[in-house]
Amino acid sequence: MSAVTSAAEAGDAVRHLDWDALFRETPQERLRRLALGTAWALKPARLIGLPALARMWLADLASPAQGLPDPEAALASPPGLCGIVHDLSVPTLVEAYGRGLYPFAHIAPLKWWSPPERCILDFNDFHMPKRLRSRLRQARHRVTFDRDFAAVMKACAAPRENKWQVTWITPQMMHAYAALHDAGHAHSFEVWDGKGELVGGGYGVAVGGAFAIESQFTRESNTSKIGFAMLNWHLARWGFVLNDNKGPTRNVLEMGFRTVPRAEFRARLAKAVRLPGHVGRWSIETDLPSVAQWSPGAGGN
Repeated sequence: MSAVTSAAEAGDAVRHLDWDALFRETPQERLRRLALGTAWALKPARLIGLPALARMWLADLASPAQGLPDPEAALASPPGLCGIVHDLSVPTLVEAYGRGLYPFAHIAPLKWWSPPERCILDFNDFHMPKRLRSRLRQARHRVTFDRDFAAVMKACAAPRENKWQVTWITPQMMHAYAALHDAGHAHSFEVWDGKGELVGGGYGVAVGGAFAIESQFTRESNTSKIGFAMLNWHLARWGFVLNDNKGPTRNVLEMGFRTVPRAEFRARLAKAVRLPGHVGRWSIETDLPSVAQWSPGAGGN
């Protein structure tokens, strides 16, 4: 089966969704998101960056910036802040990711970021914990690509158990990434249980031979890891040379990701985006037991 299918071929497998209805917030949901986002922004560790952000925002209000900011001109505090977002169109987002920028904000204004360090994966360094290999061999789940992008975004934005309901995946961002998905640049992985219920997944953006993870979720233990292993197997097979998780987390560090300075990241990204990549809808080319046998450092898939 081809890794990239045409829009017509994917049409039978992908539900046609009304984005406006799906991504709409109730007034109560919006109020809660804004209140928690404000509380998040006012945490003591983040207060130090507010004056610089205020100056940037006021300057932009007086004279809106044209085009994308320079990633190397990012502020030291808040670390990585580059500019204010005015355009979330598909061409702008593709160009931004190709330059190492991404949009992010819990509350307005929406901002461009280029952190001083990035957490990336060289696929030869990918490590699969023994427990995860065992789960893959059991094949109790099924993984798909681009089957239900919208549901994955909604799940990533949903409340997490024992965590604040604070999210940057707002309706505005959902619309932008849905358009990026329709254009063949944003992709999701979905993990389904034996009853056909969506129990894990994630999504991100592909530009050339680079992939940037946006968010993941899990409703059963380790399901996002199962899908993530499947994703990385395919990225390596398809000739991708970089997977960018933006910041470090325990899970990705256990899988072989490492942090590198911005300059090194951008140099590697510049080479990666020149590769052909895979634009269009993606489909699975293997099964979970086969992924369980993957040993990248030993060579091959």
